[in-house]
Formats: sequence, structure tokens, C-alpha cells
Amino acid sequence: MHIEVKSAPLAPRIAPKRRRSTADRVNEALLELAGGHAAITRHSEASWASITFAGTRHRVELEFAGDAAVEAGECLIAFLPEHEFAIPGQLVADAAVVEVDHRAHPALLRVTCELLLLEEG
Repeated sequence: MHIEVKSAPLAPRIAPKRRRSTADRVNEALLELAGGHAAITRHSEASWASITFAGTRHRVELEFAGDAAVEAGECLIAFLPEHEFAIPGQLVADAAVVEVDHRAHPALLRVTCELLLLEEG
């Protein structure tokens, strides 16, 4: 007895689109505020809650290398506390620069920010 097995050609596999996390959106917003001149070197996230609110606290370290980038970093330092973030489903309740390391030669600026995001809804 002879059994013939036929198989259909395999369709190309398309990787599922990864859903952007709140941390991804925070990073994108900070990079946009930095005018694309920064690199994110570290990001940590921790759950946060009070009696009436729930959310996350983000600590993000950015690095600005070169004269133009350092100038963009100085602008980020000045504008971050009052910046109106647009992160879907989140309200940025607090945004602050908590640490700055500035070196002149070569021009390098490291900025650490902390943001408190509250879930809307």
C-alpha cells in the first residue's frame, strides 16, 4: 500500500506586532522632548499606589553626547517639569530631573529623570 502525503506550501510567518508598553511610551516621549539627541541608557519602572490612585514610577537615565546634544539636554532639564505629556491612558502627575552629570571635554551630559504616571479611568 502506498500513501501519498501532500502538504500546502507554508505561508510566510509574520511576527505578531509587539504592543508598546507604558515604559516604551515614556521613552518615546522623553526622546521627543530631547529632540532626538539623547540615548536612553537605563529605565526602571515600579508600581505605585495611593488610597485613590494607581500607577507607575519611572526612573530614566538619558545620555547626551556632543555639543548639540548637550544643548538639547539642557533644554530638556529646563522644560521637563512643565512639559505636557500625551501618553494614552496615563496622566503624568510629576516629572522631575533628579540627577545631572555634565562633562565638558568631550561634551557629555547624563540626566536622570523620575516620572510618576497615574492610570486614567
